[in-house]
Amino acid sequence: MVPIQFLDRDHSILAFNERVLDWVKRPEVPLLERLRFLCIVSSNLDEFFEVRAAPHLTAQLAGDHKGLYTAESFKDLSAAAHDIVARQYSLYNDDLLPEFAREGIRIVSHGERNSEQRRWVKAYFERQVRPLLIPVGLDPSHPFPQVANKSLNFIVRLSGHDAFGRENDIAIVKVPRVLPRFIHMPARGVNKGTLFVSLSSVIRAHLAELFPGRVMGQFSQFRVTRHSDLAVDEDDVQNLRTALRQGLEQRHYGQAVRLEVSAGCSEYLSGFLLKQFSLPALALYRVHGPVNLARLTQLIDLVNDPKLLFPNYTACYPTQLVAEQSFFERLKQGDVSIHQPFESFDGVLAFLREAVNDPQVLAIKQTIYRTGADSELMLLLREAVRRGKEVTVVVELKARFDEEANINWAEMLESIGAQVVYGVVGLKTHAKMLLVTRREGRRLVRYAHLSTGNYNPRTARLYTDVSYLTAEPFLTADVDNVFVHLASQSRLPKLHHLLLAPFQLQRKMVEKIDALGQAALQGKDTRIVAKMNALTDEDLMVALVRAGQCGVKIDLIVRGACMLPAQVPGVTDNIRVRSVIGRFLEHSRVFYFRSAEIEDLYLSSADWMNRNMLRRVELAWPVTDPTLRQRIIDECLVAYLHDGLDAWDLQADGTYARARVGDPAVSHGAQAALMARYSAPRQRRK
Repeated sequence: MVPIQFLDRDHSILAFNERVLDWVKRPEVPLLERLRFLCIVSSNLDEFFEVRAAPHLTAQLAGDHKGLYTAESFKDLSAAAHDIVARQYSLYNDDLLPEFAREGIRIVSHGERNSEQRRWVKAYFERQVRPLLIPVGLDPSHPFPQVANKSLNFIVRLSGHDAFGRENDIAIVKVPRVLPRFIHMPARGVNKGTLFVSLSSVIRAHLAELFPGRVMGQFSQFRVTRHSDLAVDEDDVQNLRTALRQGLEQRHYGQAVRLEVSAGCSEYLSGFLLKQFSLPALALYRVHGPVNLARLTQLIDLVNDPKLLFPNYTACYPTQLVAEQSFFERLKQGDVSIHQPFESFDGVLAFLREAVNDPQVLAIKQTIYRTGADSELMLLLREAVRRGKEVTVVVELKARFDEEANINWAEMLESIGAQVVYGVVGLKTHAKMLLVTRREGRRLVRYAHLSTGNYNPRTARLYTDVSYLTAEPFLTADVDNVFVHLASQSRLPKLHHLLLAPFQLQRKMVEKIDALGQAALQGKDTRIVAKMNALTDEDLMVALVRAGQCGVKIDLIVRGACMLPAQVPGVTDNIRVRSVIGRFLEHSRVFYFRSAEIEDLYLSSADWMNRNMLRRVELAWPVTDPTLRQRIIDECLVAYLHDGLDAWDLQADGTYARARVGDPAVSHGAQAALMARYSAPRQRRK
């Protein structure tokens, strides 16, 4: 095999955010949606720094020049991140704000306010803001305060003496999170339209009033991002739930990795802050606007003008289901797939609701990774316990940034008698499965729901995923065996259809790829199409390169990070990689393998990442019904390979270029086509 140099994972993550940022530039996109995509990039960058930046920063501070993380890798990533941030604020100031002004929507700064508006802002400050602010003057008895991760703060330089005659010149004002970042202001005087003021502007206008008897000089808003990936040694704790809850209390105060300040912040104040947070100069981000663009999402809700938003899309009830028909009767006829969000997640809730209400259902088992803090699904499980059913829930407590919600649900279910287990030590349970056991005459019959996505009704409206309902005896028996394995941690029996990580999923995928490579060498027509969120697993990437060099035609649809370079002459000529960034977040995992006339199609909860293959409990399952298989191929693969609107193709040099398929005048997006297909009104299940 011709050797290959893989792409850098962290740079690939940043490149994904560049593709998301492109939506902000598109004039055909409604204005509030352009703002939403800007906020998404800001939120994504926050998570990137919280999770990925610390090792690079540590290497830079230690002066390391060898290994995966080095001073050079920190410098390179910082340059890329600074470039994205600069473009974010340029789009915000030069494109979005003028467009908002043309729509009569303005964020009015202090200098633009008339006297009446200034009086209104002052009254708001005195009534709603000032009582919650406690300025802290720094001296030996008042050291630099603990500043929470991603919180808004002000730093002020003062002259004169304090009440005790001392010349302490630095003060910090922490802004409580409970305060809204934007406030609707009455349109008065010459400033007509829909007017808002930012909280930072309100505080800035009255900052000096917090320091009576002192003269305020330099000042700036600032925000620090901290490393926030919880690290708990599961082998060294007696109670994982308790340890995680204690860890959550410290998450907001981890290692500082990024400092954002106003563009006009003085060198004196920025240098002071960098020293306090032990950060190098490259970790400083001077921004021309609010230090937290992600909080601009509040404006979307405050404006809420339909003409500035995407046309409302209401998902139809799943097309393979019929209102009023029992799920149990329907699944006896064959498997059902639900393509979310084009078809509604309500079908999944209805399946669980019927199971909860059916007196013949004896047991319900479910995995919980992300459900959200307000979940109808979890309330249904609580009702199932109340009705006397055996309820077993495998809760993944370490689902990043959802730990607290999952702990709360686990405690609630446990308190009312559900069997709650936390998976396998050292492995995240990322598999999405729901199993219902029902008495039918003298038999116990199983029904299962498997999914590429989470049991979260909110994200089910925003993410593309495939839900799969089945009563196939061997597949449902496999699901039951996995639940028993997770609860008892006993040896897993041989599975009939399911592929399970960390045991055989990676190995089976590599075997399938290699088998196609051998078939291609024998002159057979071979094809691989795989759709996923990220591709970073080296064993799978090497197998793909090997198969491609044997002649297998390979198309990879990878939304986010992809370390496998495509179209490199003599190396990956037969491999194409594309990323589709649309209105909805692409989240489904679909793997297709063909040798001559033989087709295999798998759905999965797993991306092709090392962590998913070896450090998580993940599922992949085959779709064997020919009609169902063709539907998934057409909708999840073919449609995306022909997307000429929202797709990007990975180039040989590691950059992405907007894809153009066919005539640009009639180019279409896969998501738009699927929305059109499923937008017809249908009778809904009661």
